[in-house]
Amino acid sequence: MPGKFITFEGTDGSGKTSIIKEVERYLKVQGYKVVTTREPGGVSISEQVRNVIHDVQNTEMDPVCEALLYAASRRQHLVQKVIPLLKEDTIVICDRYVDSSLAYQGYARGIGIEKVKEINEFAIDGIYPDLTIFLDVDPKVGIERIMTHQLSHEVNRMDKESINFHEKTHEGYLELVKMYPDRIKKVNGERSIKEVAFDCFQLIKEIL
Repeated sequence: MPGKFITFEGTDGSGKTSIIKEVERYLKVQGYKVVTTREPGGVSISEQVRNVIHDVQNTEMDPVCEALLYAASRRQHLVQKVIPLLKEDTIVICDRYVDSSLAYQGYARGIGIEKVKEINEFAIDGIYPDLTIFLDVDPKVGIERIMTHQLSHEVNRMDKESINFHEKTHEGYLELVKMYPDRIKKVNGERSIKEVAFDCFQLIKEIL
């Protein structure tokens, strides 16, 4: 496909939303056609699935059920929004994609990265990002950020997990960086928005 698919990953509170906005601004100034989106969500059906996954009342959700719901939401978002945009030569920037499932459900939930990858291979049909940027932030820093900005942040079921869970997720992401070094690039997310966004923009320029 002629467009470029770029995803941002990180533990909760890593600053993805703020960095994506800044990177989008940089790219548009350069004259690129850019659309930002998010997972789970991005289209109506996927947003409805997001509500189920993130509902703080759904504490009994089984880890495999959780993984399958993310994959289902991902599939709908991909075929309804991402693929059509890529065919129109658009840069699609997505807040989370398949690597979130591998880190959260595969590694932190203990299902296994390979098992969750199999579930998602069926859903994404071989469509991986051209570039994935992992914003590396200490999980404790991320949780502090969430608590500080509760009024502007959607505090969901995943945010309310124990610090141990968030630390395991962070470990999972570091494993993925080792597994896919050509696609996943790690950026220090514990600096100013301008500094982090600039480094991300430099990585994106390399694939454009």
